Amino acid sequence: MKEAAELRDPTEHYHAQPLDDNLFEWHFSVRGPPDSDFDGGVYHGRIVLPPEYPMKPPSIILLTPNGRFEVGKKICLSISGHHPETWQPSWSIRTALIAIIGFMPTKGEGAIGSLDYTPEERKTLAKKSQDFCCEACGCSMRSALLPLTSNSNTSAEDRQAKELAQQIKFKSEGFNVPLQAEASPAADLEEPQASDDSGPVRRLSPRQRRAQQLSRQAPRAGREPVASRALFGPAPRRDNHAASAVLIVVLTLALAALIFRRIYLANEYKFNYDL
Repeated sequence: MKEAAELRDPTEHYHAQPLDDNLFEWHFSVRGPPDSDFDGGVYHGRIVLPPEYPMKPPSIILLTPNGRFEVGKKICLSISGHHPETWQPSWSIRTALIAIIGFMPTKGEGAIGSLDYTPEERKTLAKKSQDFCCEACGCSMRSALLPLTSNSNTSAEDRQAKELAQQIKFKSEGFNVPLQAEASPAADLEEPQASDDSGPVRRLSPRQRRAQQLSRQAPRAGREPVASRALFGPAPRRDNHAASAVLIVVLTLALAALIFRRIYLANEYKFNYDL
């Protein structure tokens, strides 16, 4: 596998290799970004590739406690399996590793698998991460990556990680724009704002707005649009008038026939009586 050969040798910032008995499961190690709460930490995790990779994104699972991502749970990033709509086939496992480093200092904002530990807790976990050893692959965090030296070009890797994270985050936000535009006609579903500034305005969540929108659309589904009533409404009335006119004519003719027959029979009886 080409990616396995490219990532065979560990760097100062990341390393990843597939398991010997499963090429779809990779174990990786990444160094915490400098000048952050994760500085000095080395974090281990799993990357599970789908059979459709690289057309579909991998799933990313952290195994080392870090205070940013939950342990043993698939994390929600725009490069992970939770967001196949933002994944690009040109991205690789190396892209995912660099993006993970860039995403670590960002806020979780309630995403799946995210945590918001305090800086002190994260720094404590960063120190403890050096003692982690993976039971599945036998990797020790103390020797997983090349040590940083005075000649290490850390700025290039760090800048690349931050730029990639910002790029991926921007693509994820750009994908959500159509959803926001689609939801804009339902802006009237939000609770009306108060005229004064006495308190904050409570807004409905997207799920609540969608539920209210559907509940309002349901009664409208049974109503006929005004335009259709204007176009097609008079037609049935004309048909009813025509049917009524035909019925009146038929009844008139039948009545006339009965009267004519009665007169005819009366005259015939009178003629026979005279004879």
